[in-house]
Amino acid sequence: MIDKALLRLLGTNKKYIYYAVSLMILGLLANLAVTASLCYAIRLLIGGAKAISYLLPALCAAAGVGVRYIASRLTADIKDKLGRKVKKDLRQRAYDKIVRLGVRSTDGMSMAGLTQVSMEGVEQLDLYYSSYLPQFFYAMTAPIILFCVTVWLDFRVALVLLACVPLIPVSIIAVSKYARKIFAKYWGKYTSMGDSFLDSVQGLKELKIFRADEAQHKKMNESAEEFRKITMKVLVMQLASTTIMDLVAYGGAGLGVALTILGVINRGLPPAAALFLVLVAVDFFLPLRAFGSAFHVAMNGASAGKKIISLLDLPDPEWGEENVTGTEICIKGVTFSYDGKRDVLRNVNMTFPEKGITAVVGESGCGKSTVVNLLSGAYRQKEGSITVGGKALGAVSRESYYSRLSIVSYNTYIFNETVRDNFMLADKNATSEKIYSALEKVNLADFIRENGGLDKVITEDASNISGGQKQRLALAVNLVADKDIYVFDEATSNIDIESEAIIMRNIGTLSKERSVILISHRLANVLGADRIYYMENGEVKETGTHDELISACGGYAKLYVTQKKLEEGYAEVSA
Repeated sequence: MIDKALLRLLGTNKKYIYYAVSLMILGLLANLAVTASLCYAIRLLIGGAKAISYLLPALCAAAGVGVRYIASRLTADIKDKLGRKVKKDLRQRAYDKIVRLGVRSTDGMSMAGLTQVSMEGVEQLDLYYSSYLPQFFYAMTAPIILFCVTVWLDFRVALVLLACVPLIPVSIIAVSKYARKIFAKYWGKYTSMGDSFLDSVQGLKELKIFRADEAQHKKMNESAEEFRKITMKVLVMQLASTTIMDLVAYGGAGLGVALTILGVINRGLPPAAALFLVLVAVDFFLPLRAFGSAFHVAMNGASAGKKIISLLDLPDPEWGEENVTGTEICIKGVTFSYDGKRDVLRNVNMTFPEKGITAVVGESGCGKSTVVNLLSGAYRQKEGSITVGGKALGAVSRESYYSRLSIVSYNTYIFNETVRDNFMLADKNATSEKIYSALEKVNLADFIRENGGLDKVITEDASNISGGQKQRLALAVNLVADKDIYVFDEATSNIDIESEAIIMRNIGTLSKERSVILISHRLANVLGADRIYYMENGEVKETGTHDELISACGGYAKLYVTQKKLEEGYAEVSA
């Protein structure tokens, strides 16, 4: 019933569980003191004792009530503190993990699923840690304490009550396997519905254009209906389990009361002792009854916790502590596989000098993007080596390497901030003059001045500027960063000819003093490259300048001729 992996997530916060359980036990002892004082007072009353005799039980009862109140308040405060610290720590750990993963994606977890788990999933784990775990340890301890107290009054009643207590956890265990399956499905349906909703919102324009919004609406309804059904299964299971636990708890207490009455009749059990046994009989079962109620919440939190653990258990990219002293990158004999089965790169050899343009080209699926992933440090090669400045990439520190590296892609993210704030991310000391100088280079300065200046807010997904302007703005931000190695990963994809020409002109200027790595499917953009690597099926098939590769009449030449004919045909049609 205790998941060790989830327990390990607590770290130093485990101490709060011990504090809470200790206070709950103190409250139980105080409650016993109040009950004993009441029974003793009744005994005095039956015996006709003097008024002064009631002072001691009254003081004990008052002290017990006070201790019980203080223990209850402190327990609630500690549980609240535990819950808040757990939520803060888990969200911080999830965030830190994502930061450590860096440019690597969170494998197998969608953005909607990641958001739901980090928010509501952590909330459910809060209940697991602050309610379930303290109640579990208290429920295991309380019946033993009560047995030790009552066994001196009537061992038969005490044994029967203690023997009935395990029936509650037995009923919990009986439904736990079924519960785990249901809650696993519950979270699966929940995240699936979130993914579907996010897709529908992001693709609303396309759904309207294709008149597919009604069909998508039906899919959303089906997803919501599946979630409703699994939710109803959860509620039915909880209701059935609660009913069983109530029958066991109150049935066991009733049996204890019956035996106590028989003890008074047949064995001469003192009335005051019998009254004490009757009053505490139900206390044998209430802790486990409360634990059973928390069990279902715990299962929900545990299911969410597994997803958080799967995120935290992702292996971190391997980095060292050495500083980067040179910027020439060499890839030697590199083989790589995403799944450990199929190699997407095989024996790749490339060299990217400290200055000039080096292009990597080929048809879609040839391995270009995988080369970028390796250069960024998102993944490590299966075989071979990657060095920067003569040092293994895995041996240098990420901070030192990233201080030299800049990646501009077709989907470089522009933040929902002002233009100035986006530049300040690249250089926190960037002045207005420096920013406008970069904007001039990409022919965006006039547009920015006429549309709010540097305080213009870029909306989410840069929807208030064109695709070409977004790409040029991304380039300008990276120019301000002033790096030594620039990787352009399809940076001119899906933009207008003017923007493409501006970007390519800046690439040419950068290459005079910087290392420029140009990844492109369009060969017209790599004509002036100092070296071109042509890839097919994860292998480097040809290497050389454009003229050398054309003269070789190989795969590069065929692809270039094909693209040129298509572009010329498109130009004739457009004319």
